[in-house]
Amino acid sequence: MSESSSVQRNLALQRQWYGEPLGDRVRRLVVAFRISQAQLADVLGISAPMLSQVMSGRRAKIGNPQVLARLVMLERKVLVPGVAAGESDAIKQALEDVRGSQPSVGRDNLPVKQATNGEQIAWPVLLDAAKPTELEAAASLLEGRYPRLAGLLRRAADSG
Repeated sequence: MSESSSVQRNLALQRQWYGEPLGDRVRRLVVAFRISQAQLADVLGISAPMLSQVMSGRRAKIGNPQVLARLVMLERKVLVPGVAAGESDAIKQALEDVRGSQPSVGRDNLPVKQATNGEQIAWPVLLDAAKPTELEAAASLLEGRYPRLAGLLRRAADSG
């Protein structure tokens, strides 16, 4: 199998296993936390070369479940108000929290892609960030201009 075919196969597997290519998820975290890939690798507990291989599709999966759990933790921390606002102290604290974590890994605390569009993956993150009543209020504010986003917020509120 050529390297190009192998990469395409690995990216397809990532979409199946994680809902999207891991490179997309990692790039969003690098931007949100204003850190390098090497710094992110350190926070996750994975080597920088291994993270690079997973991002590029040269490797299909993150083999260590705790590393994946930390990735999910960081994705959720993006929604913490101070992190979302770009406050350096909040970003630093979020990174330290995740770096120092020893997450227990199981079916109940790692998201599993359930809907074909993957929106159910977002529900726990939204419910961690806001109460169902707050999600409903936000949906009402967004309805006129962003009806699809309002619908997502309402479905998340209903799931809580």
